[in-house]
Amino acid sequence: MDIPGNREFLKDSIRLRIDFSATDQARGVPQPPIEKPVPPGVEPMPLPDPGALPFGKDLDLRAAIARRRSQRRFLPAPLSIEELSFLLWATQGVRDPDRRQPMLRTVPSAGARHALETYVAALRVTGVEAGLYRYLPSRHALVTEYLAGDLGKRLARACLGQTFVGEAAAVFIWATIPRRMEWRYGLAAHRVIPMDAGHACQNLYLACEAIGAGTCAVAAYHQEQMDALLRADGEEEFTLYLAPAGKVGA
Repeated sequence: MDIPGNREFLKDSIRLRIDFSATDQARGVPQPPIEKPVPPGVEPMPLPDPGALPFGKDLDLRAAIARRRSQRRFLPAPLSIEELSFLLWATQGVRDPDRRQPMLRTVPSAGARHALETYVAALRVTGVEAGLYRYLPSRHALVTEYLAGDLGKRLARACLGQTFVGEAAAVFIWATIPRRMEWRYGLAAHRVIPMDAGHACQNLYLACEAIGAGTCAVAAYHQEQMDALLRADGEEEFTLYLAPAGKVGA
């Protein structure tokens, strides 16, 4: 592995190395969709309106930041669908639903390209059958990918035996579709996509504090196994980051 070379890629000014006149955007190629479409015949599951939910209104931001820590022990209590709705909105929700282009969200993204897709493994969520779902920010709804009662165990195996992942109430999994970012930034896209994932995960940490829950960022996983769980092709879409979430003790 060329470690010094990789470090130089992180440090170098993108303006010195990237020819933005050669990007797909500059060449007039239509931009990729900002969100994966809903499969034909599938009816998305609407989530409770995040604007009507009370979570976080009485929590001081300073306190949330001070209390934030990685949690690897979760109580058996489920998350409610309202709590899941709030966490999804906090991590990838649309800030102004009436403005579609670009879809400004609750987390920053380079050029508002939003190269992430959010999947949720609902393991113990009231009102949601156990299985894998994909979040639709534009509709604040869930698309059912598939139902599976053993998904927690499969996730733990794909996370190299980290059993706490499968013991959470829900697991947030962020996959990336790099072409969305490459369209505008070319090679520089590969620097900023991981930053976008970090923004989303930090919002999850803080939002969990508002509902008496906890989370733990996880980057150690078997790439092919995780991609298989998402039914992602591993090239045009692949797993980038994940975080189990659930209720925790005081």
